Amino acid sequence: MSPAAFQDFDTVDADVGETHIFLRRSGSGPAVLLLHGFPQTHLMWRRVAPLLARCFTVVCPDLRGYGRSGCPPSRPDHAAYAKRAMAKDMVALMETLGFPRFCVAGHDRGGRVAYRLALDHPERVERLAVLDVLSTADAWERADKKLATAFWPWSLLAQPEPLPERLVSAAPDAVVDDALGGWGSPGDAFDSEVRAAYIDALRDAARVHAICEEYRAAATLDHEHDAEDRRAGRRIACPVLVLWSGRGPLDSWYADAGGPLALWGAWANDVRGAALDAGHFFPEEIPQRTAEELSGFFAAARNA
Repeated sequence: MSPAAFQDFDTVDADVGETHIFLRRSGSGPAVLLLHGFPQTHLMWRRVAPLLARCFTVVCPDLRGYGRSGCPPSRPDHAAYAKRAMAKDMVALMETLGFPRFCVAGHDRGGRVAYRLALDHPERVERLAVLDVLSTADAWERADKKLATAFWPWSLLAQPEPLPERLVSAAPDAVVDDALGGWGSPGDAFDSEVRAAYIDALRDAARVHAICEEYRAAATLDHEHDAEDRRAGRRIACPVLVLWSGRGPLDSWYADAGGPLALWGAWANDVRGAALDAGHFFPEEIPQRTAEELSGFFAAARNA
């Protein structure tokens, strides 16, 4: 499936050691890695990536377990789908493509991979953008009834197998429709072809299991890794851009803690950003504005 927006992008299936990563690539100049969230694939960047490719080399992969990338065997501790493993994939991928240093933007689950990448591999990341996401530790430690009911994947998909796998596999269209229709973005942000691609990706039992493992890792290892970094005083070394939905939970739930900028300020010294007037899926809803924000932030790397 190749939407017209990606028509000028090369398609690559890269070996990263433990698995293979499917990606689309285009442009020239400094590298920008774009990481998707749930229940999406790299296709979420279809309207943003071509705009960024005017100034940057843009790389849009499917994370392990998602889309057309590989699904490594799971383990009892869920380590194969921890953000640490996913970040390692991205380091190997960008090295293979000839980019030892790069900028990275991640939305939703991809944002968790992106900031883990910056923490574990500071020498690799020039600039980091996190889109509508808090750290996993902050999200879990501040979780309450609102998170459990509004963002059901956090609790449902983290349940032991096979319950969540069976539920998602039984009605992948309902899962995608609920997420795309219930998290603040209008339906016309997702054309029928892309919506169908997101649903098809959840018809594969191996991928459904991988995605559930990724959520189980978030509830266990990912939280532990964040806590370890916090205890050690480890911080994100590069500049950080924080963008979030002005219509969503991040704009209101965490006001008592100073909001997203204050919470990310506990993880990095150089933090900036703002709320955008759109829903959770704002890269698909307002791609022009999203591309402008990212391009302006990443321009410092381009001009270095």
